[in-house]
Amino acid sequence: MSDRTSLPVPAGFDPARAVELARQTLEIESQALQGLKARLGEEFAQAVQAVLRCAGRVVVTGMGKSGHVGRKIAATLASTGTPAMFVHPAEASHGDLGMITPQDLVLAISNSGESDELTAILPVLKRLFIPLVAMTGRRESTLARHADIVLDTSVPKEACPLNLAPTASTTAQLALGDALAVALLDARGFKEEDFARSHPGGALGRKLLTHVRDVMRSGPLVPRVAPGTSFTEMMREMSAKGLGATAVVDDDGRVLGIFTDGDLRRWIEKGADLRTMTAEQVMTRQPKLVREDELAVEAADLMEEARITSVLVVDAAGRLVGALNTHDLMRAKVI
Repeated sequence: MSDRTSLPVPAGFDPARAVELARQTLEIESQALQGLKARLGEEFAQAVQAVLRCAGRVVVTGMGKSGHVGRKIAATLASTGTPAMFVHPAEASHGDLGMITPQDLVLAISNSGESDELTAILPVLKRLFIPLVAMTGRRESTLARHADIVLDTSVPKEACPLNLAPTASTTAQLALGDALAVALLDARGFKEEDFARSHPGGALGRKLLTHVRDVMRSGPLVPRVAPGTSFTEMMREMSAKGLGATAVVDDDGRVLGIFTDGDLRRWIEKGADLRTMTAEQVMTRQPKLVREDELAVEAADLMEEARITSVLVVDAAGRLVGALNTHDLMRAKVI
């Protein structure tokens, strides 16, 4: 097998020209976006209103590179509070058109506005009275004539030196799709919590959706002793549960105090004869507690503020139901 890293660089390659072309590409696409920004107005607001009135989904469609952009726009809309899906126009002509209902709105993307696969389904959409928003670079195109609302994504030229490969035009489409999604999420009052619900596997989702009860130790894994427990027995309980602390609870399970590895060091420094003492005598009273229905990130904030590595978890009645330490939060990727 040949080593690809050893393949010769084409003789005509000029590093300086490569960098210059990259800069020209960014400049051309930047100018395209500035032109798009200047044209935004009433039609964009109408498109936002049309989507807000839509009782179904936004069905995004487009061919080729516009189709790739459309898939991304549909995904962005769906993740920011606007139900959306992508339907390939060629597949729509062979059955997938049945996925579009009269309650939906279609966002069709085509720079030329003349893609055969796309124009073929336009009459059907009109017969079904489905609202059609066009994102196109030609206002006189077939797509634009069929559309209820036209969003102009025209660009002076492509960044491609041959002015052929879609570059600046797809950048304009993508940016306008993002602008549409942002305007919609603002109009819907979309919050961080809403975003987290559609991204449960992401960092934000874990922070905003994970509750203490989801990551805490519970049942027999929670170290607990009665106030009259001897120091020796209490240490056995701590060692067996491996939390570095134990709760001291009354007969009803309500937390009276906590004893931690830090408490042990402090008592030893005092020179106390711990073998003669009970849990109640050495525990720290009124310890920091968290409710099981609190967000795990709130527990993490409490532990950081109090500079502790473990915290006891209680229910609404103050009864011990669990325990949590920083390792539990790290395993759950909350911190």
